[in-house]
Amino acid sequence: MEAKYKRVLIKLSGEALMGKQGYGIEPEVIDRVAGEIKKVFEYKIQIVIVVGGGNIFRGLAASAKGMDRTTGDFVGMLATIMNALTLQDALERQGVDTRVQTAIEMKEVAEPFIRRRALRHLEKGRIVIFAGGTGNPYFSTDTAAALRAAEINAEAILKATKVDGVYDCDPVSNPDAKKYDFIDYRDVLSQRLKVMDSTAISLAMENNIPIIVFDLNTSGNMEKIILGEKIGTLVNFKS
Repeated sequence: MEAKYKRVLIKLSGEALMGKQGYGIEPEVIDRVAGEIKKVFEYKIQIVIVVGGGNIFRGLAASAKGMDRTTGDFVGMLATIMNALTLQDALERQGVDTRVQTAIEMKEVAEPFIRRRALRHLEKGRIVIFAGGTGNPYFSTDTAAALRAAEINAEAILKATKVDGVYDCDPVSNPDAKKYDFIDYRDVLSQRLKVMDSTAISLAMENNIPIIVFDLNTSGNMEKIILGEKIGTLVNFKS
């Protein structure tokens, strides 16, 4: 079967990598995630990944407890680099050629983010993992994902989560929560739905990059999306 997309950005939360643990990285989980990504990669599409760091450290939560916000955000960025290197290792153990680029210069472990170099890696059949967020405090990894997607002209952002789409309220606390199969960017912003932060949604909207929110824990979902199946929730402009 032919893939619907030629180039996508996959946004992984740090929490997606810790499994049932309350902290850190679960080896079995990251190997499974790498396997899901490999299945998609085998369709010969170009893939970039942005991974969060919430499984290790959350700058915003730390600042709420008295830590300087800028310091906390930089610690969080370092956590994303740890996750990126771990994911790179998992992918390469499965035979997928991968490069990590980071917004915070760290020459011994990763390349600096250089847009043209990233595009060249994609042309050579490598997956590129963007780490370190935007390199600036006060910006989330969701915003980094939308920014990098725009910079590399991604056709879609695939946002992997623990739920099967976007709801009008928390489906965990409210069993009557309504799931959206489709929602306009502007409705996400006006209703303040927790899809991505408002800066990320605005960036995606301005650059007309659709966002597909799906459940990472359901095996095969990522592959189905690449093949054009309607999985999760599509965030885009109303036609």
